[in-house]
Amino acid sequence: MTKKADYSEDQVKLARYAKALGHPARVLIFEYLIINASSCCYSGDMIEILPIARSTLSQHLKELKNSGLIQGEINPPMIKYCINQKNWEEAQNLFKNLFLENKL
Repeated sequence: MTKKADYSEDQVKLARYAKALGHPARVLIFEYLIINASSCCYSGDMIEILPIARSTLSQHLKELKNSGLIQGEINPPMIKYCINQKNWEEAQNLFKNLFLENKL
């Protein structure tokens, strides 16, 4: 059995970000949030625009939020989502390092 301690902090973070972006619907949602990065988006508005069912959108938003790539703010009855800029920059750097440092 492999222990979590066998992995560097960066490897754990990179895997978490990769998992969050590992579904096409989450990539679509994330791209939508990036395009609208100047303003946060309400989940109710996203349902009207994205070809995703409400329950599916909710599950994917939860996965993206758990990874730290996005953040949500609850203003009952609505939830507003935005890109977590700090974590997105970190994810970009981790992916960049993975691809650049490990060329074949």
